[in-house]
Amino acid sequence: MRRELVQTPAPVDAIAIGASAGGIDALLALLGGLAPPWRAAVVVVLHLAADRDSRLPEVLGQRLGGHVEEARPGAPVAPGRLYLAPPGYHLLVEQSRTFALSCDPPVLFSRPSIDVLLESCADAYGAALAALVLTGASEDGARGLAAVKAAGGLALAQDPDEAAHPLMPGAAIAAADPDAVLPLAELKALLQGLLTP
Repeated sequence: MRRELVQTPAPVDAIAIGASAGGIDALLALLGGLAPPWRAAVVVVLHLAADRDSRLPEVLGQRLGGHVEEARPGAPVAPGRLYLAPPGYHLLVEQSRTFALSCDPPVLFSRPSIDVLLESCADAYGAALAALVLTGASEDGARGLAAVKAAGGLALAQDPDEAAHPLMPGAAIAAADPDAVLPLAELKALLQGLLTP
């Protein structure tokens, strides 16, 4: 399933990442050690239960260097930060490159939805966006990654052969024909190049 990137990617202003089952471990493997300063913002949707407070910003902040926060409506998407979708809300990026939250119905049983984030980021950033779909047990993210590719952004997927739950990256690969399909270690090296000033 592996597919290498055929050309060096252009710089991006934002990186959007979606993950579900097995996603916390995948995020830690992907982002651990990639300390700021970063030249791009990183925005993450991870499927979490909406009925309890998330400690994910605190946990990831401790592991990744303290530059992690939940996205707040109206706040600008600033480079050098990692933003997480709050549980129970869809996270969108507006044309003004500010955050918005939505209580619209779940998409593929999920709110926040990876598709909603990726589609809004594709509209806001176009070719200045890289997007990754990681491990998960639903098809959320497939439609969004296709939107990123159609808008000229860099579409990436975790190799399903390595993913803890291969359904999500497999669906994204089928729907979006991504630019690269790689294991986490190689995706991390690619992100290092995109994020390092």
